[in-house]
Parts: sequence; structure tokens; C-alpha cells
Amino acid sequence: MSDLIAKASIDRRIREIVEPVIAGLGFELVRVRLMSGKSTTLQLMAQKPDGTIEVDECGQISTAVSAVLDVEDPILDAYTLEVSSPGIDRPLTRLKDFEQWQGYVAKIETEELIDGRRRFKGVLQGVEDGEVLIEIEEAGETVTIGLQYDWLSDAKLVLTDDLIREVLRSRKDAGQIDESQFDQVETIMDGDEEND
Repeated sequence: MSDLIAKASIDRRIREIVEPVIAGLGFELVRVRLMSGKSTTLQLMAQKPDGTIEVDECGQISTAVSAVLDVEDPILDAYTLEVSSPGIDRPLTRLKDFEQWQGYVAKIETEELIDGRRRFKGVLQGVEDGEVLIEIEEAGETVTIGLQYDWLSDAKLVLTDDLIREVLRSRKDAGQIDESQFDQVETIMDGDEEND
């Protein structure tokens, strides 16, 4: 079974350590990734149950998680801890994410080939009996297919104008955006509109 929150075994070990701390602070863990390259970074994505998180709350999580990680010490190398929000084009890691973002475009990858493909892009249609429903274009037709959640290896929302509008509208409705702080709203056209 795939674990979209924590894929690698070290990620799953870290999840066991940090998830209770994050939950105790009133947040949900969205993703854990230990990334190495020139330097090692532990990336934690978290949010409140309503899907929001503020910068100071990321700092609060970072402080609490750092203390526990210092004691448990699951990471051998020196690393940087990065706590962030999932962002607008967020990863979809829990079954409830696919339900919550129904109607928006997503990219989904599966562990194994399904009908000769692993990548699917389309509009989320919710969840039914443990399957993620997604509306895709196939042979010139729009069809809705079901992908078992356990088959998924990666999933994320695609940044679209509709998604940006919805996120901004929900933040405004929640009182997180104070329009009086802005002088004017600028409309940015994509490349196709500029050439008309």
C-alpha cells in the first residue's frame, strides 16, 4: 500500500515521531519528505483542519518538532527543517483531499501501469468506495475512471485560474485577506490573451 504522506521508509519513521506532536498542536500533517542533495532538508507540510496555516504557526510547529527530533534523532546527517503550507497547487496525500478538491484539475500517478499508462490528468470527481474518481480525456471522449487510492504514487492539484480564485475567495471569506491593504487589483493575462 502506498503512503502519499510519507513515501520512503525514513519518511514513515519521521512521520511516526512528528505526527502526534503536530496533531497535539491542532494541525494535520500533509506530507513528510527527507530530501538530500548538496544539503539535507526535512520538509514537513501541515495545515489546520480548515486547510489554512499562518507563518507563525509554521514556526510553532518547527519549534515543537525540532525538540522531539533532537531527542529521537532519526536523521544521521545534519539537516535543515522546513515547515510550510501545502500551497495552492498542493499535493493530494489523503483520501479526504480528493473529496475536498472535487471539481478541480489534478495530476495523478500510479505505481503500476493501468491500461498502458501511469499518469492521469483531469478533473477530480470525488471518492467512491476507496477509489479516486477523475474525469479524463480518452480517445476524444470525456470519461470518469476510478483509481484505487492504494494504487497512487503521487497526486497534486494543477494550478489553474479557477483554483487560484477559489483559494483567494475562501481566504477572503475567512477574513484572512484584507482588501484595504491593497491599492488596486491587477489582472494578469496569460500568453494566449496577449497575442489576441
